[in-house]
Amino acid sequence: MTVYTPLPIPPAALEELRRADDAGRPLRPYVAREDGVPLDCVGSPLRCCLRAVEPGERVALVSYAPLRRWAAATGADPGAYDEAGPVFIHAGACEGPRDTGGYPFARPGALRTVRRYDAEGHIVGGRLLEIPEDTGAGFDRAFTEAFSEPEVALVHVRAVEYGCFHFEVRRP
Repeated sequence: MTVYTPLPIPPAALEELRRADDAGRPLRPYVAREDGVPLDCVGSPLRCCLRAVEPGERVALVSYAPLRRWAAATGADPGAYDEAGPVFIHAGACEGPRDTGGYPFARPGALRTVRRYDAEGHIVGGRLLEIPEDTGAGFDRAFTEAFSEPEVALVHVRAVEYGCFHFEVRRP
C-alpha cells in the first residue's frame, strides 16, 4: 500500500492529446508488436493507465507537457518549466489505472528523478532516486521528503534514461 497517490495523465488531457499532442502533431496510432515494428514499445509505460504496453494494443507516442493543464487549472505560470516530452498513451479510450496498491513502473534498481514544483509551476528542487527493493517505501520516503518543504505543490517522477514523465503526485 502506498502513502501517496500516483496520478496518470487526466482524461480531459488525454482527449486533447488524441486529437493533437502538445507539439501540435496529430495522433499517429499503431499496434504494439513484439518485433518492435514500427516502434519498440512493448513493456513501455502507458501514462494513461499507469501500466506497461502489451502486444496487440493500439498506442501512440505523443508529446506531453505535464505542467500545462495543471497550470491552466490553477492559474500558475510555469514559464520555461512548461517542458514537453514523449509519452506512450492508448490511442483510444482506456479504463484508466487499476489500483495495484503500489507505485507504477517501480523496478528495483531503476533511476528516477523526483522533481518538485511550487504553486507557480517552477522547479524548486528534486532528487535522484534509485528505486530500492522495497519500492513503495522508497517512493514514500522521497515524496515525504519533497512535501516536507512547504512550497512544494506537486512532484513529477521522470525516468533518468530518457527524461520521460512517468506520473505526478500532488500535495496531500
